[in-house]
Amino acid sequence: MTRVFRTVTWRKLQWPLLALALVLLFNLAFTKDFFEFTVRDGRLYGSVVDIFNRAAPVMLLALGMTLVIATGGVDLSVGAVMAISGATAALLITKADPGVPAVIAASLGIALVAGIWNGILVGVFQVPPIVATLILMVSGRGIAQLLTGGQIITFQNRALEFIGRGSFLGLPFTMTLVLLVFLIVVFLQTKTAAGLFIESTGDNETASRYAGVNTRAVKLMVYSFCALCAGIAGLIVTTNIAAADANNAGLWLELDAILATVIGGTALTGGRFYPLGSIVGAILIQTLTTTILTKGVPVEFTLVVKAVVIIAVCLLQSEEFRKLVWRRKVAA
Repeated sequence: MTRVFRTVTWRKLQWPLLALALVLLFNLAFTKDFFEFTVRDGRLYGSVVDIFNRAAPVMLLALGMTLVIATGGVDLSVGAVMAISGATAALLITKADPGVPAVIAASLGIALVAGIWNGILVGVFQVPPIVATLILMVSGRGIAQLLTGGQIITFQNRALEFIGRGSFLGLPFTMTLVLLVFLIVVFLQTKTAAGLFIESTGDNETASRYAGVNTRAVKLMVYSFCALCAGIAGLIVTTNIAAADANNAGLWLELDAILATVIGGTALTGGRFYPLGSIVGAILIQTLTTTILTKGVPVEFTLVVKAVVIIAVCLLQSEEFRKLVWRRKVAA
């Protein structure tokens, strides 16, 4: 069973990994010092490290989104939840300062409440996921703006800023957070029944319910976990710049998270999911962004270049597309 799992996972990962390898080879050939590393004050620096650091919020969002999409749903509100989480942290640390642990707990607690709200709408009241999460996507950013009074709240707290700026074992602390969340998702997938329940809910919700799976609880769990990931990502973004920007924090990152998940092999129709593939997809997106900016491509073309590469990867993942190309090649 483990061998089959690994084989299927590799088949899903081969095209995103190939695309990532090609982008890295391009940088090796045409971007000076791209693979050079330096150590300052016990911390590793370099373009590759910077890519992982900047990709951390999207990786976290993608891990949460992977579980949601595996149930056949989608969460469009993760960007807004990021904004709420960051605004809560900045507001508390500047107005009340109850201590960093309390600030983190409150920020993640509010994010969790947002996820429970989505889970109740989707799982209990059967509201279509795109509609249920669109409600919070719109209202959530408004809530964040109300918390900040429409202003950018700045703060100075080295302990809190460690989340987005600190290092652990010589690497950015954000990478440690991503690794911990990734291990939790893999544990749920491979060592507990939760992974099976998530996949069965996405494959056939009605059959799963008749088989005894509490699909409502499964959806409540995945939407709550997804929002919790968004809350952590919001803390990273906010503490990295030591400011809460409710207008721009997490703006459109939900789309990058969905793209990373799809690139990683998880189908939007639900079913089997691939957390490692989502991580690779997020790294690919950030590597593309970094490469485009490094080569001086005009900003107006950035999204177009990213879209072309992503479309190419998705087409190569499509078995029907590969069959069509192969038939034409043989016919020629």
